[in-house]
Amino acid sequence: MKLKILFVDDEPNLLQGLVRMMRSMRQEWEIATAGSGPEALERLSQEPFDVVVTDMRMPGMDGTQLLNEVKNRYPEVVRIILSGHSDREMLLKSVRPAHQFLTKPCRDEVLKSAITRACGLRDLLADKSLKQAISRIDSLPSLPALYLEIMKEVESPYSSMHKIGEIISRDIGMTAKILQLVNSTFFGFRRHIASPAEAAELLGLETIKTLVLSVKIFSEFDKTGIKTFAADRIWRHSLTTGIFAKIIAAAENQEPPVINDAFMAGLLHCAGKLILAVNLPQQYKEALNLSRGQGLPVLEAERQTCGVTHGEVGAYLLSLWGLPFPIVEAIAYHHRPGSCPQQEMGVLTAIHVGCFLEYQLHGEKEVDCHLDRDYLARLQLRHKLPEWQDLCLQALAEEGEHVS
Repeated sequence: MKLKILFVDDEPNLLQGLVRMMRSMRQEWEIATAGSGPEALERLSQEPFDVVVTDMRMPGMDGTQLLNEVKNRYPEVVRIILSGHSDREMLLKSVRPAHQFLTKPCRDEVLKSAITRACGLRDLLADKSLKQAISRIDSLPSLPALYLEIMKEVESPYSSMHKIGEIISRDIGMTAKILQLVNSTFFGFRRHIASPAEAAELLGLETIKTLVLSVKIFSEFDKTGIKTFAADRIWRHSLTTGIFAKIIAAAENQEPPVINDAFMAGLLHCAGKLILAVNLPQQYKEALNLSRGQGLPVLEAERQTCGVTHGEVGAYLLSLWGLPFPIVEAIAYHHRPGSCPQQEMGVLTAIHVGCFLEYQLHGEKEVDCHLDRDYLARLQLRHKLPEWQDLCLQALAEEGEHVS
């Protein structure tokens, strides 16, 4: 089926230009236009759309107000801002309702890529209510201790960008949100950015303060009443998996962007667990109880109770947010790399092995973490496992010395 896309702008010439620019996609996309927010909502009430792309500054109802209405009424619709650099202050107000942010003038390949990537995993989740719940998410919760740290740092008159970047780099939710923003074209960074510390530095102290204190893009994790949900352990596992994945990618002489993506994918690979625990607490509680009671892999228990796994859920949200494809792909397939269409050494390989080694080297018998040795054999990398394990052990030992 064709994607149905609604462009919204109060300038008729600009709308006509967008339609012309997207003409090459007419076999795959069905395009409609609206000259105002109210007109867009009227169109949405009459027929379903997959994507809304809106200008920011419009008389009456601006882009932020429109996307808030779309989020509330039609949450499964992908919401994209397309506006000018002069609207930076208004853009910060749209951070919560928008999935992605593009700047005018926008090259056709950039716009096509943003829409295609945002919708690329729409068939991953069959359950419409789950898809709607995930599409409504505008932030991922942070570990309470790290949330308090970042709030204290940004409120301090002596705020340090280095310290802020370091705190963000240790947290799943903060990292995901900062990467969503900094990898948009709106801020004008023309290269792929995978380091949360660098992302924070590029956004600048005042923007970070506005986002944290006024827009409130970060939130504190609530235990959700699931006693068996070990939040602290998930954060530690995710951070260490990211470190291990970075070590493995570097050991295989991967390019710097791949090494950075490996760390980010490792840090974010359990994001789906947070999403399920917060948005489907009862079902996820049942999944954890089923896993522990019957010795089922968590993946199987998730699928039985929620109809989906945490890898698919995390990948779906982060694809909506426009995170780089190698990171999204690795998160989607990190427990089943043999199913990935791309069979090569890269980000996925690094986090699949890093996740397995993190559980092993911490002495945990995790029934969920199966190492796909056949996958490694096909890549002619199975013999590298002892070397990778030694490097990761060395990193753990150095970390222990640093802590002591």
